[in-house]
Amino acid sequence: MNNEKDKTTEQQLDDILVECLGVKAEQLTPEARFIDDLGADSLTITEIIMAVEERFGITVSDEQAERAQTVGQLRELLEELLMPR
Repeated sequence: MNNEKDKTTEQQLDDILVECLGVKAEQLTPEARFIDDLGADSLTITEIIMAVEERFGITVSDEQAERAQTVGQLRELLEELLMPR
């Protein structure tokens, strides 16, 4: 029973990153930079943000997306956006 509901938020995010970036999960360290370390370009980053928004049912502003330069920063942003208010 390995469906999406059983996965943590971080695991679901990692699945999106592996798919969009074409990297191995082991490369997704908190300090890994999307452009410099993982080979992303602006289009890839846009695809990642859109996939995150769709998977988690949230909206990520352009300003928030621009601040998420590393895997760790994107994980923190996602946790922040998913926190109950």
